[in-house]
Amino acid sequence: MARSIWSGTISFGLVSVPVKMHSATESKELRFHFLHKDDLSPIGYDKVRKDTGEHVDADEIVRGFEIEKGRFVPLEDEDLDRLDIELTHSIDICDFVSLDEIDPIYFRKAYYLVPQDGAEKPYRLLAKALDETGKVGIAKVVIRNKEHLAALRTYESVLLLETMYYPDEIRKPESVGGRKQLAKAEVDMAKSLVENLSESFEPEKYDDRYRKELLDLIRAKAKGKKLPEPEAEDDEAEVVDLMAALRESVEQTQKKRRKRTPAKKTARQAS
Repeated sequence: MARSIWSGTISFGLVSVPVKMHSATESKELRFHFLHKDDLSPIGYDKVRKDTGEHVDADEIVRGFEIEKGRFVPLEDEDLDRLDIELTHSIDICDFVSLDEIDPIYFRKAYYLVPQDGAEKPYRLLAKALDETGKVGIAKVVIRNKEHLAALRTYESVLLLETMYYPDEIRKPESVGGRKQLAKAEVDMAKSLVENLSESFEPEKYDDRYRKELLDLIRAKAKGKKLPEPEAEDDEAEVVDLMAALRESVEQTQKKRRKRTPAKKTARQAS
């Protein structure tokens, strides 16, 4: 396994479990470089003052927090060392709750926790208890100078720490749009469509199609191949009859499900 990015203890009640943290996710995002359009030479990122454009050496740069417009407070490493050192190396469980009580909007990033030497038994004991009770621990943890709310749970019998957003970091739905009245017939039809499209979750079915197509485009361009012309967008939006679209979708999905599911023999036919 890759090098750990954090180490400390899981503590709840009087129990402490020393663990190491490893990232449980990996970004597949394509990263681009800035190039000079004449000869494709890479363009570096220069550190310059915003007011004068003057270049600044790395050893002249410090971190700072803007407490009000144009007013900054510099922070040195020794300032951060004054914070509670115990908190920065502890996953403090506040409560145990059911996972289905947490809306997925709260989750941010997942980390595997593995036991340090000699901590295998309490580690397995905690994982087993979480598995059999169906509970997750709501905890506080400091990672890279930020205190996170987090959920401690299991994934394939391994302890997983998933950082979470605080409630004030989640925008209220009302701030991003209004709500329209819906007819019961529309709702019933939509529910039928959802039921017809429902399947067991199989993550292997899903892939990043855009990333693949973008890589294909980059490879084709590198070989000097002619790229396809972009499809023209229709400026006039099509007026859709919602009920007609729902009804047609339901009928199509019903046909597909009937094709996928072979008819069951009755008891009389079987005999």
